[in-house]
Amino acid sequence: MQKLPKVGMRNIKTSVTAALCAVIYYFIGRSPAFACIGVIFGLAGNFQSGYKGGGGNRLWGTLIGGLLGIALFRLYLVFVPDGHHTLLLALFTLVGTVILIWICTIFWVGGVQPGGVVLCIILFNTPVDTYVAYAFNRILDTAVGVVMALAVDWLFPMGWREIWPERIEKLKNLKG
Repeated sequence: MQKLPKVGMRNIKTSVTAALCAVIYYFIGRSPAFACIGVIFGLAGNFQSGYKGGGGNRLWGTLIGGLLGIALFRLYLVFVPDGHHTLLLALFTLVGTVILIWICTIFWVGGVQPGGVVLCIILFNTPVDTYVAYAFNRILDTAVGVVMALAVDWLFPMGWREIWPERIEKLKNLKG
């Protein structure tokens, strides 16, 4: 019989941080969904891995895809003012995906997938009167979740019980 995996520190940090996000968002009256997703993508065991991996990918991809989605949908509205779906959206998807991959290749290669998700949601699934607000809210909420995850990874890295006394000692030496 295979031994079951233990619940480790990364699991605990991710779960507690996602729950904390949900509590904070409850009190400010917003959906915590994308902030919690940012936490889950962003917690990687240590700050560098979280930023360079899932958290950075999610944050930069959402930013690039969101801003590109706003620009492309605004341009689409020039041709289709009421924003109803036409075959022209397929062309905008083609062009948008080319631009997204090109921009991500320059700035953050791992941002293609999350950026593509946001781009497609804006083009195909967001009402005309809310596409800008949706994009900015998605960027903000993702950033909150990723930043919270990175903060927890910085505060409680692997071996944090050994690291914190060293950090405190360094702070004492700076003051002394």
